[in-house]
Amino acid sequence: MSRRPPIHVVAITAVAAVLLAGLGAGLWRAATFDLPAVAPLAAPGASGPAAQAARPAGGSPPGRCGQADLRADRELRGMWLTTVENIDFPSRPGLSEAQVKKEYLGWLDLAQQQHHNAIFVHVRPSGDAFWPSAYAPWSQWLTGRQDGAGPGWDPMAFMVRTAHERNLEFHAWFNPYRGTQPGPNGPGADFAKLAPDHPLRRHRDWAIAYPDGKRARLYFDPGNPQARRYVEDSMLEAVRKYDVDGVHFDDFFYPYPEGGGNTFHDEASFARRADTSMSLAQWRRDNVNTLVREMSERIKQIKPWVKFGISPFGIWRNKSTDPDGSDTRGLQSYDAIYADTRLWVRKGWLDYVVPQLYWAIGFGKADYAKVLPWWSDLVRGTGVQLWIGQADYRVGERGDWSDPAELDRQLTLNERYAVSGSVHFSAKQVRADRLDAVTRYRDHHYAAPALVPVMRRLPARPPGPPRIAAAHTGPDGELVLDWQPGTGPEPVSWALYRVSGAAAALVATGRAGATVADPHPVDGPATYCLAGLDRSGNEGAASAAFRAEGT
Repeated sequence: MSRRPPIHVVAITAVAAVLLAGLGAGLWRAATFDLPAVAPLAAPGASGPAAQAARPAGGSPPGRCGQADLRADRELRGMWLTTVENIDFPSRPGLSEAQVKKEYLGWLDLAQQQHHNAIFVHVRPSGDAFWPSAYAPWSQWLTGRQDGAGPGWDPMAFMVRTAHERNLEFHAWFNPYRGTQPGPNGPGADFAKLAPDHPLRRHRDWAIAYPDGKRARLYFDPGNPQARRYVEDSMLEAVRKYDVDGVHFDDFFYPYPEGGGNTFHDEASFARRADTSMSLAQWRRDNVNTLVREMSERIKQIKPWVKFGISPFGIWRNKSTDPDGSDTRGLQSYDAIYADTRLWVRKGWLDYVVPQLYWAIGFGKADYAKVLPWWSDLVRGTGVQLWIGQADYRVGERGDWSDPAELDRQLTLNERYAVSGSVHFSAKQVRADRLDAVTRYRDHHYAAPALVPVMRRLPARPPGPPRIAAAHTGPDGELVLDWQPGTGPEPVSWALYRVSGAAAALVATGRAGATVADPHPVDGPATYCLAGLDRSGNEGAASAAFRAEGT
């Protein structure tokens, strides 16, 4: 990524246009059905027809709070926190530990204010690391140094722990093959400027410089099996060491073409390929496919519950090139950067895919309303979840993006398709809230908290129904509920529901160990249920209905 993250503008003939290589997101509401009429709510411990024999021991019937149906949105809501070039965080390199921690907690505050439930943190921007790594030097965007010297503390441990304290999933965002950033801020292709322990300094045969000139950077050669294995090991180190919820890539595999006669010089590796019948393009795609497949397999071998997802460029291929492609006329990631995203989904190598749909509804060369159904059709029946990358950074541009309702309309459109999440690019743009566009879509789509969507392919250990023991008013006027876990697996997080009429709506979530509270209680008595969830988002049966007399 450059100081202004590049995103490749759709073009018919040229592959050379620039945009932002970030990420963003769409929404799916899981509880919008009309509720049937139900019998009056049974008091805790009641017997008879209203109590229902299906009630778990000490709890409510599955999916119920007493006789009220539990209602909660199930969608991933997140934002990308970009560290390269200090785009979002830290605000500048070389800050003290206290300053970095304060800034990060501010981003978590923002996520909570937006009712997000995940954050995607750039922990390997360019062959570096935001943790003490045996494979990669410390990131200069954290330390302000290119010599590999560390900051004296472990940012990754802090970031994961505090995200979990806010009940936010932590997705560790890696750029696999990028080895350096261009000058003048980065080392570029100058080996002498690399940290002494940089792997590309020790293994120059793994390195390829691209493009030519001042904008050159070093890449790990995707066609070199040793380099690829090292890249995988360096990322999996973080999976082993930290309690991450996801491993996340964006769209940087082979570099986007620069034009002007620039060539990615992987001739030596291509000459050593095992299958000499493969074309250069087929071989490059096979190299990327191998990385994706091996990462998928190795992550699940280490921690089966960790999600693996990629945020590719929003066009696989154009229909004019391939009848299976989308109704678009732009850069094709299959051909330009050798990313066969359709194959990854069909093979089930991903748990989720987050296409970067950074175009307006009605844009001629890549209409959001036409590209979205293509991706929805692709994931259908695969078990791979579709989250959408939303272009918050484009708000305020001339044309369609001068309308503050554009993102709001896109999120509304997402609800018509198999979209189960949204990731917004980037955190700074969410905070800026230009034209009040973020406020608009938050009020319309994120007004209440949401649970993460369940991934059926991940391990499931839903906890038993907890018990609400008592209620009292907290220091800020919130209603605090004292509770005890039920039998069976310990809950990783909790969901608090408040009954209103025939439904019990989700009013708060939290991590196990955090105070259970309704932050905005109603005046007077109210009935609540509490449910526990496992780390894959599977919800156990709710507690028995508990009547609180109010604040």
